Amino acid sequence: MVDWVSLTIPFAYLGILIGSLATFSSLYRKRKAAKSSTLEPWFGPNVQRDIYLSLLHLEPEPGKEKSPAVPDGVLKAALLHRAVEDIRRILEVRNAKQALSNLLQRGSVADDLWQRFLRAEKEIEAELRDVVEEANALQSGWGQTIFQSANEMHHNAILREKLNTVQAQGKSDKEWWQHEKASIQSKFMKELEEGEKDPQKPASTLGGDKVGSDEDTVLVESGGPIASGALSTSKGGTSKKRKGGKK
Repeated sequence: MVDWVSLTIPFAYLGILIGSLATFSSLYRKRKAAKSSTLEPWFGPNVQRDIYLSLLHLEPEPGKEKSPAVPDGVLKAALLHRAVEDIRRILEVRNAKQALSNLLQRGSVADDLWQRFLRAEKEIEAELRDVVEEANALQSGWGQTIFQSANEMHHNAILREKLNTVQAQGKSDKEWWQHEKASIQSKFMKELEEGEKDPQKPASTLGGDKVGSDEDTVLVESGGPIASGALSTSKGGTSKKRKGGKK
């Protein structure tokens, strides 16, 4: 005969254990979800998405029942700018993922930052799906090429920004050079005026080195005392050698 009393004890233990684990798991999930919802978002507000949704769901003006119709071209342009913003965020997430993962493995950053990053990735994935659906709704098959166009627009914006930076730097460099040129001209004119007032000063200051070099050149070329002394010495040496040879 089966002893039901002895069998109910292990079953009751298993039931209590499973129930406690399920309760703990449920509470942990709720606490984790509440904590993740209070975390600061990785990105700021998506202004381009808000603009597109505002154009898509325009409210009627006071006194009118229907809302004004927005042209498809305006909606397409707004959706394209929204895709450009998504491209920028995708690139930022890709560039930061590897470095953030390494810092998390080393323990240099907290787990909250990683949770923010993971939530940002999920938001971007949902945003990309939404943009593709909206593009296909506006034009059939546009969802396959909208991000290619958005990527080209993003690169053009980066190049335009770099070009503007270079042009601004060139303008500042030009202004600096004009200032330096004016200061050099003013100093030169001042030196000329001082030279006209005192004609001996430029000769002693500016032309001193040049005069000295010219005199040295003249002495060497004309065979001055130094050269003549050296010549006489050399002649005396040769004459002595000849006399010694005669002896």
